[in-house]
Amino acid sequence: MNARVTFKNVPIHTISKFAFKDVTAACKEFKKIPGVEECIIIQTATRVEIFTVSNIETEDSPDARRPEGKTLVLNKIKDTWVSLSSLEQIDIDHFDQTLEVYKGDDVYLHLLRLASGLDSLVVGWQSVFDDIVQALTNAKSAGVSGKVLNKLFDSVIRLSARMRDTTGIAKDVVSLGDVAVKLVDEKAGLDPKKKVLVIGTGESAAMLAKTLGKKGISFDVTSRTLDRATGFTTILGGTPVDFNDVLTGFDKYDIVFVATTSDYFLITFDRIRLVMEEKKKGTLILDLSDPRTVDEGVTALPGIKLLFRDQIAEIYDESVKARVGIVPAVEKIIEKELPVLSARMKRLDA
Repeated sequence: MNARVTFKNVPIHTISKFAFKDVTAACKEFKKIPGVEECIIIQTATRVEIFTVSNIETEDSPDARRPEGKTLVLNKIKDTWVSLSSLEQIDIDHFDQTLEVYKGDDVYLHLLRLASGLDSLVVGWQSVFDDIVQALTNAKSAGVSGKVLNKLFDSVIRLSARMRDTTGIAKDVVSLGDVAVKLVDEKAGLDPKKKVLVIGTGESAAMLAKTLGKKGISFDVTSRTLDRATGFTTILGGTPVDFNDVLTGFDKYDIVFVATTSDYFLITFDRIRLVMEEKKKGTLILDLSDPRTVDEGVTALPGIKLLFRDQIAEIYDESVKARVGIVPAVEKIIEKELPVLSARMKRLDA
């Protein structure tokens, strides 16, 4: 069984609520459920996924949202998940609508797609493959996995490594964050001494946070509410800041990345004029939002340089287009390998 919550069905800033403080300890708790023999958890900034092997209740529904899916093991998994996470009551009330649960071949298909890079935030991302390898290593080390999940993960890792190499889907992968950070570095220099701000908590902001973290650049994060910023930084790094404090302290930032889905201007001349008029050093703002959320009028203020998504769109879109063209080839290999993997797992089960 695979029970998961991912960026595809919940906002990234809420993923941290579903996450476990100690993944190994969580695996051990799930193994205490009667009938659950093995457990592996993949936990990243964009997903929390639990894989279990159960020797009873084989008629569990593949989807927890169906009435027939509310069986004992599944209910116990949900109860344990709630007890080990920081879910609020509203999340618990809607858990059945949020949680995706699959069994058998659906699990094998998902794991193959995930490890090959098809279902990651950035198609072909190496970090997703690395996360799966690490999850298996940790589970083996802690003794929470067993012959079934070890065989499944080992097989998927081997197949996916071959797919990534032969199709080239993992070659020269760049995220929006990679391209944006590179542009800012070229224009203004980006080093640990610079004061950096990220406005937004969506997918684009997550890519920025990943790249900044990888480069060892500390940064603040703000959003419409402090709760959103806090949830985002819990799992992606950075320091949460209230948006009102950002506006009154805008002059302290050297680099500002704006990546929101707002339908109005968040940063305008009037909102930052008073605080920016006396600033001695320049500020570079890169607005990645679509539509734009920084008014061009801010360039009338001394020292402000404003860049837009258009200036990196061509490089990023070319990278995305190149990988999208490879997706059918990967899917074809998966279609061929899935029955083989399924048969291998059924033999092991028998």
